[in-house]
Amino acid sequence: MNWLCLRPFPWLDTRARFVAQAPRGGTLLDLGASDGETLGHIAQLRPDLRLLAADKFGQPEKYPAGCEFRQADFEREPLPWPAATVDAITCMHLVEHLSDLGLLLREIARVLKPDGRVYFETPHAKTLTLPSRRQAPQPFTMNFYDDPTHVQVVTMAALAPQVQAAGLRVERTGTSRNWLFAASHPLFALLPPSRKKFTAHVHWLGWSACLIAARPA
Repeated sequence: MNWLCLRPFPWLDTRARFVAQAPRGGTLLDLGASDGETLGHIAQLRPDLRLLAADKFGQPEKYPAGCEFRQADFEREPLPWPAATVDAITCMHLVEHLSDLGLLLREIARVLKPDGRVYFETPHAKTLTLPSRRQAPQPFTMNFYDDPTHVQVVTMAALAPQVQAAGLRVERTGTSRNWLFAASHPLFALLPPSRKKFTAHVHWLGWSACLIAARPA
């Protein structure tokens, strides 16, 4: 989905709503940027933002023009930006790939400006009980362990105290959804398997949990 169409209605997507609230002309850092799909959405929604990205590997050639990429091992290396320089951070589907979140959370707190905010998203614990589609004719990460790089389920109840210990204030926890995808789920019920069908299904289910926190002023 092109997030340009979400500009008038960012509340239709949990991620877009967070990004839409970033300060005008501010700096947003995407942690675990991977192939840049999320960064592309963010640039569509908020072309005014200065974008930064970090990943252990990353594919910076696919990132939006002007995005500043730095390679980082989140369990062993500090983030390569000065303290109190970032307005917003997105950390989507990263924490479940790490064994120890301590350094990452401390670094997030360090680089955020006072009142800066961070958005975490990770598979919900309910994904442990979903049927696997890893070997299906249309493979899709449905069960948590369909992705062999997943290390641990990180519940919001477990993440919240770690975030607070790092010096951040938890604002809210909940479920991440795109309501347009979720609403289309019944339309796909009788159609053959496809990526669009499974995407609608996971948004209907509430496949991802999220947490928003801020650095106190």
